[in-house]
Amino acid sequence: MTARHILTFAQSLDGGGVESAQLRLAADWLAAGRRVTLILGTSRGPLASEIPPGLRVIERGAAAYLAMFDLPRYVAALAPDVLFCPGNHYTSVAAGAWLELGAACPPVVAKLSNTVARADHAALVARGYRAWAHFHPCFIDHLVAMTRGMADEARRLMGFPADRVSVIPNPPARHVVDEMPLKLPEDRFILGIGRLERQKRWDRLILAMRSIRAADAKLVILGEGTLRPALERLAAEHGLEDRVSLPGHRLDPRPAMRRASAVALVSDYEGVPGVLREALSLGTPVVTTDSSIAIREIVTCPSQGDIVSPDDPSALAAALDRRLDPARPRPMPTEAVQTCAAGDYLDLFDQLLPRGASHNHVSRRHGPTG
Repeated sequence: MTARHILTFAQSLDGGGVESAQLRLAADWLAAGRRVTLILGTSRGPLASEIPPGLRVIERGAAAYLAMFDLPRYVAALAPDVLFCPGNHYTSVAAGAWLELGAACPPVVAKLSNTVARADHAALVARGYRAWAHFHPCFIDHLVAMTRGMADEARRLMGFPADRVSVIPNPPARHVVDEMPLKLPEDRFILGIGRLERQKRWDRLILAMRSIRAADAKLVILGEGTLRPALERLAAEHGLEDRVSLPGHRLDPRPAMRRASAVALVSDYEGVPGVLREALSLGTPVVTTDSSIAIREIVTCPSQGDIVSPDDPSALAAALDRRLDPARPRPMPTEAVQTCAAGDYLDLFDQLLPRGASHNHVSRRHGPTG
């Protein structure tokens, strides 16, 4: 059988990697002749320009997370063949649809977009999160991890049996040239790319600028988000206004990547950061926190960059200093990951349909089996 209609959902188009990959996959599914519907809180945001032609977008008019729990009524009305959950952030919405719709819920395929082993959780929160992670095999028919390490983690920490986990890398980023070129520092600079949200912990990178030996070095963070005012205040409080700039979201960060001394990612937790892979493909070294099992699958040798503990500001500053040294050679560009992501997903969707009723609503209700 063929999954002719794929339904997916998102909160907003504010520039996250999860939603960007979701739109790239949707474009490829449409090109393959499938029908794709996106239930969206609001279409406002930097990624609005990436909505592919032919994608049916149903805008709900409210970006609040709790408002997304009306998803079951859209599923019931549209009767899709498959429900695609684009990342960890959204799995509770998928769980709500499964609980409300019961036997009427189509197969649920979810992508594991962030690590399950969250180092930022306190002990009590971590215990609750582990219990929630083990509930996922009850309502998710098939889990997609982006690397083998993440797949192993899902089997170990979420209880997914091996035959219900696949490894499918994200499709490569597709950049649109920005209308106005970005004015970059003339001297050495560190580049951060990502949403201005708590997960990304840009405060660590800003504070590290106080400790680096290269006093003339600058920091540029490309992205947008709710923490912009707080990050601007932090830079001002430490006298870094002239060294830290937040130019906003860019459609094509590659010109800045090529010029940067290093690309830095200092998150509490991540999945498989495309920004690291793209930087290395351009021959730009990286400095990153050990925020996911996939980090060491990307940064495989010291010449490519430094991996530091999230809570070691001295190590972070030292790593930045190493990469700011103009005498240090840059790494050889790596080959881009070759993937037929959209086709692999479609094969998976199609395989789930013949056994839809028996698999969805029998094995799920027996809970985790791994």
